[in-house]
Amino acid sequence: MIKIYQADSQQIPLIQDMAKIIWPIAFGEILSSEQLAYMMDMMYSKGSLQEQMGKKAHKFLIASKGKESLGFASYELHYLGLPQLKIHKLYILPTAQGSGIGKKILTYLETEGEKTGMKNLVLNVNKYNSKAIQFYEKRGFTKIRDEVIPIGNGYVMDDFTLNKKI
Repeated sequence: MIKIYQADSQQIPLIQDMAKIIWPIAFGEILSSEQLAYMMDMMYSKGSLQEQMGKKAHKFLIASKGKESLGFASYELHYLGLPQLKIHKLYILPTAQGSGIGKKILTYLETEGEKTGMKNLVLNVNKYNSKAIQFYEKRGFTKIRDEVIPIGNGYVMDDFTLNKKI
């Protein structure tokens, strides 16, 4: 049975370990190895994750089956001061993809959004990550805009912003 639980700073090493496995596979053909390394450090260093969990108020989730962790997510309520839940991260280990874990996390987030008065789920997805785009569209998300986000070091995130009404 898949269990989803709130993570805290104790799970930072676990999140980092999963990201190190997932990111090169998810983005290896989309991003240069230099940009991949830059973004991993920017988003998954211990200090960055502590900041996300702390002053940025991102909530983290871990999905597990038995003692095995299979994926993670992070989200923020009242994103940009609006009644929307922003999904910042949703990643499943390659060996566990297609087993319903991503869908279960989305259901958890939708329920959390409903309970807290959010009207929409919103997320960004790389424009070239067709597998992820198909996953979200199948679950009712629609594209609302293209977005190019500078992230430093001359790199950008070339994304679609997707939305789903709750």
